[in-house]
Amino acid sequence: MEPIIKIQHLNKEFKLKETDVHALSDVSLDIYKGDIYGIIGMSGAGKSTLVRCLNFLERPTSGKVIVDGKDLAELSEKQLREARKNIGMIFQHFNLLMQRSVIDNVCFPMEIAGLKKKEAREKAMEYLKIVGLEEKAYAYPAQLSGGQKQRVAIARVLASDPTILLCDEATSALDPQTTKSILQLLKEINQKYGITIVVITHEMAVVQEICSHVAIIDHGKLAEHGTVEQIFQAPKSKEAKKLIYQGYEKVALMKGKRCVRIVFSENSSFEPVIANMVLAFKTPVNILYANTKDLDGVATGEMILQLPEDDVLGDKMIAYLKNTKLTVEELEDYVG
Repeated sequence: MEPIIKIQHLNKEFKLKETDVHALSDVSLDIYKGDIYGIIGMSGAGKSTLVRCLNFLERPTSGKVIVDGKDLAELSEKQLREARKNIGMIFQHFNLLMQRSVIDNVCFPMEIAGLKKKEAREKAMEYLKIVGLEEKAYAYPAQLSGGQKQRVAIARVLASDPTILLCDEATSALDPQTTKSILQLLKEINQKYGITIVVITHEMAVVQEICSHVAIIDHGKLAEHGTVEQIFQAPKSKEAKKLIYQGYEKVALMKGKRCVRIVFSENSSFEPVIANMVLAFKTPVNILYANTKDLDGVATGEMILQLPEDDVLGDKMIAYLKNTKLTVEELEDYVG
């Protein structure tokens, strides 16, 4: 199966006065139809430049972006406008027309496409129903909460019948509860309409909530990519580890400095593995961090444990944990 988006050796440079800024360097990625694909990185990593290259709002300096089998660089301006109709985009700050009512905002792309007003309004009400906002049809953006504005922006994008939806930090202006509801809505849209979604974010929690695959961008380069499960369980690159471990607090309560990160999979996060190990070795361990998540309906979790000072005992504990089919990774310099 051919990818719906194929990025090949993509480079993007900006000229700033005397300096050349390399925003993207040799990025190659395949995104398949129906995926929810996360692109994550710290601020300034180049992820927003990458998403803007996917619809040629930014023209790459070199490399290829192939969407639905078409090399965007080879299209005329008219063909590019046609191709962009299949690529919807939602932004951090909603970009609604403040002087238009909610229903008129949703009608806007249909008006541009030449749809009759009556038909456009009927369709707009359908899209507002999908995002759960039909009762706000005649309100104005200023009367809506942040989450409601983003729902209107999603309804407006759906009005163009896109096959691809690009979300550039679409939830970073929202509180955690609203973020969760918007991500759930995106997941429903993906499942119901088969729309391929690309999510640009700096938050690993967003990726873990809805994405099937993830690419990690660091200083314009592709640091690591794969399924969310693979990268969450065993991050290889320094940048992936930084993003997954962000928010961990460094605590030192025991003498030993040896720490391990363990990742539960399937339903093992509900099994008393650590308690059983402590009973088996009659030695305490220090839990520095623990978290349980639902990844695609599967209970998963992770912990950081500080092991006893005795190396032999620590080795035995690591072997014990590995025997219970947990992913175990030793952390260097975790405890100061």
